[in-house]
Parts: sequence; C-alpha cells; structure tokens
Amino acid sequence: MRIHRIYTDQALEPGRDAVLEDAPAHYLSRVLRVTTGQSVVLINGDGHEYPAEVQRNGRREVVLAVRSRLPGLAESALEITVAQALSRGERMDQTLQKCTELGVAAFQPLFSERSGVRLAGEKLQRRLEHWQSVVISACEQCGRARVPAVRPPLPIEDWLGQPTGSSRLVLDPEAAMPLPGARLSSSLELAVGPEGGFSAEELGRMRECGVQSASLGPRILRTETAAPAAVAILQSLKGDLSSPS
Repeated sequence: MRIHRIYTDQALEPGRDAVLEDAPAHYLSRVLRVTTGQSVVLINGDGHEYPAEVQRNGRREVVLAVRSRLPGLAESALEITVAQALSRGERMDQTLQKCTELGVAAFQPLFSERSGVRLAGEKLQRRLEHWQSVVISACEQCGRARVPAVRPPLPIEDWLGQPTGSSRLVLDPEAAMPLPGARLSSSLELAVGPEGGFSAEELGRMRECGVQSASLGPRILRTETAAPAAVAILQSLKGDLSSPS
C-alpha cells in the first residue's frame, strides 16, 4: 500500500500527537480515506520525514501519533532559484510544480513588460498562498522534505539590484551560447520570460548587470516548458540528475 505524504506547518516531534484540521483533515479522511491505524508520513519543510499513525479520524480533525524522525530526501548540490516572469492562467502553476519536482530551491516571480498579469494587495496575497500550495503539493508527491519558498514578485530592476553571490542566467532564444556552455556556480538564478519573452530592453538591462544569456536550442519553448527544461539540463550538468562518478 502506498504511504501518503502530508504537509503540515506545525512543529513535529516523535512521541507527540499531531492534529490536522479543516482542509488537511478533509483531504485525509474524505479524499484519501485513511483509516484508524493507517501509517502516513508527515513533513513540515524542516528536511525530515515523520512517520505517523492515524489515531482518530474525523471529518474536521485527524489526530496522528508521530512515531519517529527520519532524514528526508537529500537536496541537490546545485541550488537553483527560478526567477519566472509572471504568466497567465495555469502556466505559472505548471512551472512551479514541475520545477519543484526537479529540485529547484526557490522561486522569485518577476513583473515584466509582457507579463500581462497585474497583482497587488489581497489579490497578490491570495495568489502567493495558492502558488505556495502548488509547491507543497509537488513536494508531497515527489518525496522532498524541504519546501521551496515562493517569494513576493519583484520588478526586474529590483531583482537586478539585489546583492547576490549566485550566477545569473537568462533564457534567450537568440543567445549565441547554449545553456550547457554557461559558467555555473553551485548557486544560480535562472530568469525565464513570460509569453512572448523578455523585451529587448529588459534583456539589454540584464546583460548590463552581468546576467549571462543562454539558449535552449533551435526551438522556441512555451514559458511553462522553458524553465523545467532548463532546470533538467542544469541538474544533469551540475546537480543530482548527473551520472554517478
């Protein structure tokens, strides 16, 4: 039987019960239909897994006995932050989900000229919460015990102005250098444009700030395809998708 992995934002400790309420409780009891005595694995983003057993199963509350603390899945040695220009509809969700599965460490959404997405106030907060829930769900599915952060969106100029010790890359279909030829450090930030890509002015400003331009080959990929494809290449070159030595 498959062991379900469930995220909770509470502190977890072996020998102490964990109580899930409302939506998580409904998901366990009504969607997954767990039963009393069934084993699950809890995660809270601290890098560990917590095997637990269902003690009481209710529609609004599920009580689990935490049995132990185990090391979670190791994170990639290549720390990638995806700086994704805001995209419409489900495209942003797809980027977050697939890049989380591929081991991305964090996400920095960007406002860009061609984004076509305007977020502020409560709408922005709701969208951030939704994006974080997409990432959490992907972690539950793929086995990660660390949850990548989704940071508040920034204008490109503000992102460029942040001090960083990371390598910075931007995907540009017209770049002469293919992605495998980029100079890579153990920490990098990957900028990916929206539908229609970054404008010439935005790409020029990035180059002025030392951001390397790299292409993914002869085909122009959709925005929701570009980031996962690039992350897979980078993880194969320097991360945990590379061949064993």
